[in-house]
Amino acid sequence: MTGIRALLFDVFGTLVDWRTSVAREAEAVLAPLGHALDWPAFADDWRARYQPAMEAVRCGLEPYVALDELHRRNLDAVLASRGIELDEARCRHLNLAWHRLDAWPDVGTGLAALRESFLLAPCSNGNIALMVALARRNGWHWDAILGAEPARAYKPQPLVYLHAVAALGLTPAETLMVAAHAADLAAAGALGLRTAFLARAAEYSRPNPADQPDFPVDFHVDSLPALAAQLRAGG
Repeated sequence: MTGIRALLFDVFGTLVDWRTSVAREAEAVLAPLGHALDWPAFADDWRARYQPAMEAVRCGLEPYVALDELHRRNLDAVLASRGIELDEARCRHLNLAWHRLDAWPDVGTGLAALRESFLLAPCSNGNIALMVALARRNGWHWDAILGAEPARAYKPQPLVYLHAVAALGLTPAETLMVAAHAADLAAAGALGLRTAFLARAAEYSRPNPADQPDFPVDFHVDSLPALAAQLRAGG
């Protein structure tokens, strides 16, 4: 599709397999202490508190705080709900599980192919330190790190997308938002950004119908290399 100059990416679920990674990290910390849990369920419980925690910021009940801090509050609640007490060092380490997420297998080659022709940046609710850690872990090369922390807001608030577009010196129509979640694409598309739905059926234990867009998107793909190929072909 002509006119696109930059791609913005959702990260959790779209580029990284947070569920498997967090389950692994939780087991590594808690199993040696004698805890035998359903590790994917632990990851799901932690993740389920993500949107409610951000909503307090979105509706102005509290000022912006980085996602690392919200993750820690949520981790404390998840541990308390299971009657688990951890020392501060282990809590800090486990909270940084979100900095040690593994990418889906297609992401490295896909980003490399896309970077040949487009500016690339995350537009995530993750804070800058988190995005830097994931990039270094997975070998990604961004042209900028954008999203919640630079905008001091959380998606799907319009400011997050518009701040990212403006930071690159572009217009919404020159920018493609790539995400595995319909709500993210709906918010971006309403502001004039191009949209690409990247299906990630394996994000949860079963496909989530709410993630499927019931509105037109510019691209509908199942991998980043497929998106690169469609963009090379002109959409």
